[in-house]
Amino acid sequence: MAAPRRDTRGIVDAAELFARVRFRRREPAEPLRPYLEHYWLIDWDLPEPYASHVVPHPSVNVVFQRYAGQHPVDFGEVAGIGLGLFTQKLEGRGRVCGIQFRPGGFRPFAPGRALTSLTGERLALHTVFPTVDAAAVPSVLDPADEDARVAALDAFLLGLGPRPDPQADLAMALVDRIRGDRAIRHVGDFARAEGMTVRALQRLFAAYVGVGPKWIILRYRIHEALSRAEASGPVDWAALAADLGYADQAHLVRDFTATVGVPPTTYATTTH
Repeated sequence: MAAPRRDTRGIVDAAELFARVRFRRREPAEPLRPYLEHYWLIDWDLPEPYASHVVPHPSVNVVFQRYAGQHPVDFGEVAGIGLGLFTQKLEGRGRVCGIQFRPGGFRPFAPGRALTSLTGERLALHTVFPTVDAAAVPSVLDPADEDARVAALDAFLLGLGPRPDPQADLAMALVDRIRGDRAIRHVGDFARAEGMTVRALQRLFAAYVGVGPKWIILRYRIHEALSRAEASGPVDWAALAADLGYADQAHLVRDFTATVGVPPTTYATTTH
């Protein structure tokens, strides 16, 4: 398994976020790496409120959160795949310790649960994992030492006892191919190349990922467009649309605007 991802794909105006919070990615213990992208840790102490925005990956996250202030609160939740732009207001002091699973990698920790039941949902930790001890949340959030927080995340996941599942392995591999190969544009062609029917592919993704293959193809297109928009220098949007498999530039602009909230040219201008 590769080291934690270092790109900022999905984070809207990543430079602004990193200027306001401490953001790190950490690698999990070796037995957990087949299932996880990485851990992500955020700490902040803000003089004024700030809203972060993320175009979510097709991943389930388990998130331990602490919001300090007049009414401090600690809680843990399972966040299914977000279908739209995710916005989180940060203010005062706080800390988040998150677990980002590989698409398809959450199911071995919750066998028998169709991942579509989590899509678009944010559920309390005990709702999904009723046997988890209430002490799990403070055990992750309390340590001042970052390594201790990572060790607590490892202990939490290892305590759940992930079960090997060949179908989960297949789902993870198929999503990896979509993410890594821009030439994959049509679900029917992809299914045939993998020796599957479209219906079988859709059933697998519904049960093990939480969204369909077409949605994932489109989401990775938007991540790529977002990354290009933040890069220095002008962007040939017509050429990028063709490169990403859109029928024309208008289709790219429509998808980008619907997901991010502004057209790509406007976004590129505001982030440079």
